[in-house]
Amino acid sequence: MTKGDKYTKEIFERILEEGCWDKNPRPHYEDEYEGAVYDPDTNTIITADNEVIEVQPNQTVHQRKDKVLLWTPAHTLSINDEVQCTYDLSKGESPFVTLRPIAVRKSIAEILWIYQKESNDLVEFDELLGECTWDQDHKINNWWDEWALRDENGDYILNEKGHPHIGSTYGEVIRKHNLVKKRLKEMKENPDSRRHIISMWQDDDYDLPHGLKPCAFMSIWNVRHGRDGKDYLDMTLIQRSSDFATAGCINQVQYMVLLLLFARHLDLTPGKFTWKPVNVQIYDRHMDQVKEMLGRDSVECAPYIELNPDKKDFYDFTPADIQIKEYPFQKIKTINPQLTFPLGI
Repeated sequence: MTKGDKYTKEIFERILEEGCWDKNPRPHYEDEYEGAVYDPDTNTIITADNEVIEVQPNQTVHQRKDKVLLWTPAHTLSINDEVQCTYDLSKGESPFVTLRPIAVRKSIAEILWIYQKESNDLVEFDELLGECTWDQDHKINNWWDEWALRDENGDYILNEKGHPHIGSTYGEVIRKHNLVKKRLKEMKENPDSRRHIISMWQDDDYDLPHGLKPCAFMSIWNVRHGRDGKDYLDMTLIQRSSDFATAGCINQVQYMVLLLLFARHLDLTPGKFTWKPVNVQIYDRHMDQVKEMLGRDSVECAPYIELNPDKKDFYDFTPADIQIKEYPFQKIKTINPQLTFPLGI
């Protein structure tokens, strides 16, 4: 199996055996009923098909112009210690998972959106994906739509370009503090420093309107002069929280790609990528899917990322320059079909 599959099963098993349930979670599931009506007298939702849904004491109703949203607390089973995954990229190791198909291309576009484009603009993310329809239907086609800034009516709060955005977080923090350009310059000029840190956790920025605070928020970079005569770039990613079944693989793959891109920019050999999440959780609505994945067999493959050999500068790369090789997506989709994981928002 891939090393990503190995770690995934080990972490799932450990959470199920040792994990603790939270008591008062802030995240919630958002069930949406188009064309529904809420009756406060009976505390029920009447759907467009005349189905009657009783609102439970722990649920809240949010009415919008043409739909009703039902929020339900999203509880998690989690562990808080001793989780670490390390991949030696120079030996072909990777965090790719074959227990279900993974949307790795979107994760690559996301990492460029945050660190290269330094953007919080959701239309710009769609443009990177090649799936932008904003000018035609004013719709966003990426997962960040759930965390877009909205007013009390649920309508987008638009930026100066007239686009939805996520406010003062992620790419906006990178841009505001010039975090990437500074670090690349310092790693080039003083590679042996032990202060090459990129942190998106900036408390003062959160006094401004913002969507989701960063989960994978800090990367620590080190240049290692190998005994084989090669200079390697190693990186450790610190993650405060991981919705592991949904995005554990995605976060690892995209930061592995970021390491490859930085190494190319700096003329270094990609070295070791280490992922250190702190709180690793399985959501209550994900339990059946996790048990299904634990019972699946891995698909034999050795996936890797191939960068356009004609490009070096980090800011010149596009998603098309970053190719996933030897990852048999269709075979994985057939043997280990995709599973649905409701988001805890």
